Amino acid sequence: MTPLPPCESARQAAAVHELDRADVESYTIPGGRVFERFFDCPLDHLQPADGRRVRVFARHIVPLGKESQVHTLPFLLYLQGGPGFECALPASVAGGWHRTAIDEGYQILLVDQRGTGLSSPINAASLDRQFTSAADKVAYISHFRADSIVRDCEHIRRVLCEGRASAESCKIALLGQSFGGFCIATFLSMFPESISKALITGGVPPLIDSPDAVYVATYPRVVARNRQYYAKFPRDVARVRAIIKHLNETDVALPDGGRLSPRRFQQLGLQFGFTGGFDAVHQIVLRAASDLEGSGCLSTRTLAAIAAEQGFDTNPLYCILHEQIYCQNGNASQWSAHRVRETHFRDEFEHDWSRIMARSDSAAPVYFTGEMVYPWMLDDYAELRRLKDVGMGLAERTGWGSLYDTAALQANRVPVAAVSYYNDMFVDFRLSEQTAQRIGSFRQWVTNEFHHNGLRASPRIATYLFQLLRGDITDL
Repeated sequence: MTPLPPCESARQAAAVHELDRADVESYTIPGGRVFERFFDCPLDHLQPADGRRVRVFARHIVPLGKESQVHTLPFLLYLQGGPGFECALPASVAGGWHRTAIDEGYQILLVDQRGTGLSSPINAASLDRQFTSAADKVAYISHFRADSIVRDCEHIRRVLCEGRASAESCKIALLGQSFGGFCIATFLSMFPESISKALITGGVPPLIDSPDAVYVATYPRVVARNRQYYAKFPRDVARVRAIIKHLNETDVALPDGGRLSPRRFQQLGLQFGFTGGFDAVHQIVLRAASDLEGSGCLSTRTLAAIAAEQGFDTNPLYCILHEQIYCQNGNASQWSAHRVRETHFRDEFEHDWSRIMARSDSAAPVYFTGEMVYPWMLDDYAELRRLKDVGMGLAERTGWGSLYDTAALQANRVPVAAVSYYNDMFVDFRLSEQTAQRIGSFRQWVTNEFHHNGLRASPRIATYLFQLLRGDITDL
């Protein structure tokens, strides 16, 4: 692929190194010193001369007591899941995977991927300020996929490693959670010489050209999780049915102006992909059913709790660019999850009360959906409503280029260790296994002990992957 052009920030580094800038805000958290850095990147790294820029934010964390080694300690760069989510400031780096990274000798970079957090944002207001047409907005957002994210990270690596003694000392380690693992596969395709090692948690991507195969594989996993949920909370069958009936018969507005339709309520099933998700959904179901029994309507408290579990308004890329992370070689997504559901899984995820009652088993449980996105979300969510023309345009766009170089991945020599969760509801294990067999120097750990949020749920994940890379663990 085309090499990254030199950036002006790197040229300025000779005068004042980015790591030594006095105007960079910094503060201390338990275990580390945090430096908040902003980087000016081309919107299109392949056409930097057109002058269009985006800002990318990164938190740079140096272990306490090692501030004097900031120019020599290797970097571990964390790539967040999503797409469309920023990195949270950790309360501490004295525990969890952050502690593991520090113990392994790294300073840490937490990057807000373009379009998220403190980087140049994507939301209705920011787009309206810059563009007047939906076509221009769609063209702009087309630069916010993994290939552009990876080029931003490579730009940041070059800036921060400017002046280091050797090419080897300029290499960075990567840790990618979920979509962050997809980005790592793109990074390995484009800049393998920049990477010392890579760790992937729940994010070995399927090497496909369109998302249909993903949803054909993951819908049955969502069905299985629903069955497990109702086995744990059998009384929720009646409660959820009562809630769905109410939402079919009543127009329910959320505090932010969105609409709580039956199908939006079903999206709470996204939580089934995480450790603790069953309990979180049950608490909402219990509260909503209690509201209906006591007053015949859902309370503001319940409605706010539901909205808080759904991040599509606050992180709109999570909806409008979700399926496009699978699109390559000119394929459009065309609302893949919706099409696959309508063709193969309509009965399992029915939300229309008249159809539910017309089933042969009219007392059957109503199933929740998973991480899938649907065109109706552009009506039911307040922020997404303002992005409807953009979301529809992105779903029909056919100009998506390649994200992975399969020949480069096959020839890869960068050590890679990945954990795949056998029961992962979001990233199908079997598709991930196929990819693992197509990447060189790849070590895969398969476990059913964790769900998709294993990295957050247990510090053992990162520790085990480092051990796997070192060869401390060989019997897999």
